[in-house]
Formats: sequence, C-alpha cells, structure tokens
Amino acid sequence: MKPTEILSGEHRVIEKVLECLETMADLCENRGTLDFQDAADAISFFQTFADRCHHGKEEAHLFPAMEAKGYSRDGGPTGVMLHEHEQGRILIRRMAARLAAASDGDRGAQAEFIEAAREYVELLRQHIQKEDHCLFAMADRAFDDQDQQRLLDAFERVEREHAGEGTHEKYLQLARILAYRYNVAGDSPGVGQIPTCRCGG
Repeated sequence: MKPTEILSGEHRVIEKVLECLETMADLCENRGTLDFQDAADAISFFQTFADRCHHGKEEAHLFPAMEAKGYSRDGGPTGVMLHEHEQGRILIRRMAARLAAASDGDRGAQAEFIEAAREYVELLRQHIQKEDHCLFAMADRAFDDQDQQRLLDAFERVEREHAGEGTHEKYLQLARILAYRYNVAGDSPGVGQIPTCRCGG
C-alpha cells in the first residue's frame, strides 16, 4: 500500500460528508431549518478528520517529502494545496461562527452558513480532484520504496500521537451516521459504503 492510497481512501470518506453538508445547506435554504447537532457533527468531522488527521499527514509529511524531491512550495503544487487548506479552515470557522444563530432560525445567519458551506464543498471537491489526479501521481513517481515506507510509518504516528487513539474510527462512524441520515450512497450506521480508508483505522 502506498501513502497516497491511504490519502485517497480518506478522500472518499470526506466526499460523503461533503454531500451531507451540501444537503444540509439545501434544506436550510428551502425549509429555513438547520439541524444544530448534525451541522455541528459535520463541522467537527471536517475540523478533526479532514483537517487535523488528513491534512495533518499531508502538511507534516507528504508535502515536505515532495519538496525534498525537488517540488517547489513557492508557486508549486504543494504551495497551492497549502493555500487551499487555509481557505478551507477560514470557511469552517465561518460556518461554526454562524451555526447557533442559523439553527435558531436567524435568516441572516442561515444565509451566511449556506454560503460558507457551499463554498467549502466546492473548494474541497476541486481540491480532492487536484490531489487524486495530479499531486498523488507526482508523489508516486518521486518516491522509492524506502520513501513510501517512511511516509507510511509517519502516517501511523499521526493517527496514534496527533489525532489520538480511536479518533479515526470515531469519525468514520460519524461519517456513516451522517451519510445514513442524509441518504448518501445508502449507508447505514452499522454497515455501509464508507470505506475504512485502507489505513487500518
């Protein structure tokens, strides 16, 4: 297994929760209601699973390894990805800041939440496409077997030491629950289509 396969597997989970967030935004716009707990769970998923865990692996290990192989950060592919990570964090903060008021029915807050949610969904979908179809291919060409193993070991440390034991599985299960509630790919809380990321989590 390659490190990029782990990251690509995590992308599939993130995409499911993006679909859930998109549906929440649509329901909020059409019905004027936003489920506070579901939206809070989605935000927590993106903050922890997508950012701290997934982006953490890329920023601390994959991107520096690529830069050591000659890929420039300034104006290069890793610099673009890092900029998009930061854009995503800003949008998550915007959603979180308006969540309580939006779930209480404040139409202005709902409009702001919907806008930030839709921008985030679009940003992450495009970001994932760039990584899956461009960046990861570059990485696979650049790394030999020893490089790949070093990254795999580093990714395990991120899960164990940075994210914390059990965190990965907790958020996989949360993704399954949200996907079931929002009818994404027919998932169920117990057994569903959401993968386990091929990382042992």
